[in-house]
Amino acid sequence: MSAISHELHATAPEQQVPPKTGLWSWLTTVDHKRIGMMYIGTSLVFLIAGGIEAFLLRLQLAQPNGHLLSAYFYNQLFTMHGITMIFLVIMPMMTGFINLVVPIQIGARDVAFPRLNALSLWLFMGAGVMLYAGWFLGGTPDSGWFNYVPISELQYNPGLGIDWYDIGIQISGISTLLTGINFLTTILKLRAPGMTLLRLPMFVWTTLVFTFLIVFAFPPLTVDLFLQTFDRLFGAQFFTVGPGGAPLLWANLFWVFGHPEVYIMMMPGFGIISEIVPVMSKKPLFGYSAMVLSSMAIGFLSFMVWVHHMFDLGFGPWVNAIFALTSMLIAVPTGVKVFNWLATMWGGQVRLNTAMLWVFGFIITFVIGGMSGVMLALAPADLQFNNSYFVVAHFHYVLIGGSLFTLFAATYYWFPKFTGRFLNEHLGRWHFWLTFIGFNATFFPMHFLGLMGMPRRIYTYGPHLGLTFWNQISTEGVLVLTAGVVVFYVNLIVSYTQGEKAAQDPWDGRTLEWAIPSPVPVYNFRHIPLVRGRDPWWLEKTEGEGKMHPAPDLVAREEAGIHLPSPTPVPLYLALAIELAGFGLVYRSLWVGPLGLILIFVLLHRSMFTRDPGQWLRLQPTEEAEVSP
Repeated sequence: MSAISHELHATAPEQQVPPKTGLWSWLTTVDHKRIGMMYIGTSLVFLIAGGIEAFLLRLQLAQPNGHLLSAYFYNQLFTMHGITMIFLVIMPMMTGFINLVVPIQIGARDVAFPRLNALSLWLFMGAGVMLYAGWFLGGTPDSGWFNYVPISELQYNPGLGIDWYDIGIQISGISTLLTGINFLTTILKLRAPGMTLLRLPMFVWTTLVFTFLIVFAFPPLTVDLFLQTFDRLFGAQFFTVGPGGAPLLWANLFWVFGHPEVYIMMMPGFGIISEIVPVMSKKPLFGYSAMVLSSMAIGFLSFMVWVHHMFDLGFGPWVNAIFALTSMLIAVPTGVKVFNWLATMWGGQVRLNTAMLWVFGFIITFVIGGMSGVMLALAPADLQFNNSYFVVAHFHYVLIGGSLFTLFAATYYWFPKFTGRFLNEHLGRWHFWLTFIGFNATFFPMHFLGLMGMPRRIYTYGPHLGLTFWNQISTEGVLVLTAGVVVFYVNLIVSYTQGEKAAQDPWDGRTLEWAIPSPVPVYNFRHIPLVRGRDPWWLEKTEGEGKMHPAPDLVAREEAGIHLPSPTPVPLYLALAIELAGFGLVYRSLWVGPLGLILIFVLLHRSMFTRDPGQWLRLQPTEEAEVSP
């Protein structure tokens, strides 16, 4: 051991380790926990923006012949609301929790590529800034989050709004793709000794499926955006009928991405529920193997259903029938999950705290959304429901109930682990009931509006259509929903500063994150643990010595010191260079774009050919670790 210690410290870099606090430490961090917190914090900011947009949309529709918004401004608002909630709120917030939890649940010190992780964060932030820059710099996307051609082509939409969409979503997609590659590698290569694939926590399993979906689903979107960028900036005609282009090419490529995207947003949420339910029921997860297989089945089938978004485009009865069948079939593995969660709770000692309230809220809303989804999977019925408010109700029940509710549950569940404090339960219950009631009051009436014939994406309607009552109920529901979200933000702020302090394992947890102190140390584990079964922390508490045992082969090296990657500003600088090139493309600048490309090349060269010396943590006899140069 002494020889190993001498070797490690002889090669340890002699450098000044930057301070752990201060703005610069956050801007240069490569610590997965800080990156996760910044993902979540930024998503919460964009949630406010998306909420304001939705609030204005509902105020416009509260009365017939509304004059609060113009048709053009309304189109911009509903487009930005969709983009914000999908690309800037739900997906990055999921990524934030994945960053916080997954490396610890698999017994790793960090992700496989820490600098790439930081680059993904800054690209996401930059994409959000670029998409919102249009409000101030010459136009905002107004063709819906799906950006259908030809209405988004230059001939019919000559402003800069669609260019902001193309470049901003492209950068956001690169960020997500890098995240997928990073966590796919992390899960497959950095698991602690003894953690086989069939011992992975369900949140890690769903994250693994999430990463596969990203790696295979985002390239079609990248191609779509690339082709439209060439159409708009350089006069190509990939989507123009006359010269041989095909408008349906956009729709097909978009939905090859777009429907797996639904499960990209929901899959980690399934894992979150699968973590909370066993802990709060004091039972192991029912049907672990079935849950794993159902997750893989959902991921596979999600690539075989995209045409149900286009049943009315003339593909013919055989194509429609095949995709109707696969669209209904995907409900089977999803139903398996719901029944397994209920079976886990059955006979358990269920604690009805705020996290579990959100679990029940999720199950109720998601099942409602799933039932309407099966209705939409039937091609003849979909021809009637298509482009009506029935579809709006369906996807909000699926995406808000299936994603945002699970994120609220995750916040109440893991907040003590990463802050050392509990969220206030009293405020949490107000948050749940106001949000749950407001959500259902807002979106359930939209089923009726759709059945009454109200089309999507209209900015006003006549009083003679009989739509006023349900639109007013929906708008009043938004007021209640907004109050619930405001309580959530108050709870976050108050609890972070004054909340009740949490112990290491406040929920009597089952997985590895509950085996280490709260808040989590920078090095995660004093020693990389040896995993001896599924639910490793619960196993050690009930059948072992009440503590995790270190992996024997790694103890000698860890006693000598823990090596962690160094903070670096290069990912931030590289993201800024990519944003600069993006701004140059939007404005057709002959010097801004090339300057950005030159900076990208220089920074990539530096990143690829400059070795990270890292920093060393010298372990002390206590659980603390001392940073040593």
